[in-house]
Amino acid sequence: MTPHVLVVEDEDSLATLLQYNLQKEGYDVALAGDGEEALLLVDERLPDLIVLDWMLPKVSGIEVCRRLRQRNETRNVPIIMLTARGEETDRVRGLDTGADDYVVKPFSMTELTARIRAVLRRIRPGLAEDRVRRGDLLIDRVAHRVKRAGQEIHLGPTEFRLLDYLMQHPGRVFSREQLLDAVWGSDVYVEARTVDVHIGRLRKALGVSDADDPIRTVRSAGYSLDLEG
Repeated sequence: MTPHVLVVEDEDSLATLLQYNLQKEGYDVALAGDGEEALLLVDERLPDLIVLDWMLPKVSGIEVCRRLRQRNETRNVPIIMLTARGEETDRVRGLDTGADDYVVKPFSMTELTARIRAVLRRIRPGLAEDRVRRGDLLIDRVAHRVKRAGQEIHLGPTEFRLLDYLMQHPGRVFSREQLLDAVWGSDVYVEARTVDVHIGRLRKALGVSDADDPIRTVRSAGYSLDLEG
């Protein structure tokens, strides 16, 4: 799965530069020009990491970070603060609010991309590894294979991407709309009920019974993979 990065930066030229370089590194990038827009975009599609400017119109970066850390669904999303503030007290305040790292302007793109990789490896290792195990499930992205309890499972490409995404976020509940954006893409129109069909196919392929079904259906909310590593 391509990591989805939200860049929140009100300086257009810098936002464009960040988008270009991060896309070149293989990330799927969305842009927000102010804190209010950032919060709306997070609700539409949960990012794998947020690059967040401190000084923003409407809602400040530090307030965006504070609000995201208060919500269960965004509490663990990695956040790198991006700011011209270099004083130690400001860095401490940013980290205390919940930021995972802090980059002071001016910075090199090499430094920023290295910090993004480091944060993803530390906090979301599933995005940095070719093989991910959750409970008795093993997914191998390079070989495009899935095993459960040592037995190979044959999945179609959509079911593979769906399982891969759920395995990256064990225990987190995703709505059908969030899964559509993450697995099918935000620019593709697919009925929300299509998710139910593919979840059914995935369950069938995994050979689950009610007692050992790793995919939990949350009424009026969506789906969750209830397996820990």
